[in-house]
Amino acid sequence: MRLYENIHTETTEDVIQKLKTSAKDGLSDTEAKARLTEYGPKELEEGAKKPAWKMLLGQFMETMVVILIIAAIISGFLGKEIETIAIAAIVVLFAILGFVQEYRAEKAMAALKQLAVPFVRVIRDGVTREISARLLVPGDIIVLEAGNILPADVRFIETISLKIQEAALTGEADPVDKRSHAIGKADTALGDRFNMAYMGTTITMGRGKAVVVRTGMNTEIGTIANLIQDVQKGKTPLQNKLDQLGKWLAIAGGVAAILILVVGLLRGESLADMFLVGISVAVAVI
Repeated sequence: MRLYENIHTETTEDVIQKLKTSAKDGLSDTEAKARLTEYGPKELEEGAKKPAWKMLLGQFMETMVVILIIAAIISGFLGKEIETIAIAAIVVLFAILGFVQEYRAEKAMAALKQLAVPFVRVIRDGVTREISARLLVPGDIIVLEAGNILPADVRFIETISLKIQEAALTGEADPVDKRSHAIGKADTALGDRFNMAYMGTTITMGRGKAVVVRTGMNTEIGTIANLIQDVQKGKTPLQNKLDQLGKWLAIAGGVAAILILVVGLLRGESLADMFLVGISVAVAVI
């Protein structure tokens, strides 16, 4: 279970008590430093990145591309310049398209990091101050108003005509009304938890006060970041079909070359001539 799960079902008084904070005074500096040590800075952690050159090199390891490269080399030796140029162009295009697709996928984590905000207004020791959002910890009381981007997952303890745009997380196009009272059902959908707000969403109207319940990789955005980085990188159905097609083309080309070679030899043609013809037919099939 994640940190402070189902906190949307509890009253504001219970939430404040559970997080051992104060709605009026917030955390003390001493307690905030202790919690920062316990929970760590409020950051989305990025896994090991694959270098761009490895992504590009990987495109030339695909079955279809390898077959096309072999075909281009053979065409070059046979003096077929047009075929060589055409096949080489296809290989380059194939590699570029594959690289662009993989590179964009690698940039998904960077896009999530852009949702982070640099500073936030927080109440500590009874004083409202502006601090680096990296220093937020569960139990901090933050002050929010229109235009703010949420720096963490929070539970509202006070709202005044508050609306939040949650499209970045839930896909809901219209701003959602937020209130502070408890929700009865624990299994309420994320987009219907009107007393909660999530990192990366934007306040479009009103103001409020909220207690931080989750930061960094424990937030909903952090969960998405984990899913992106933990997903097993496999081939798409199209890539699998292209690999299968490449293998069948290689087999068809090989069979055609052998048949041409055998038929030519039976007709009395020279082995060298029929070998070149057979190779040309295999390349043509591919």
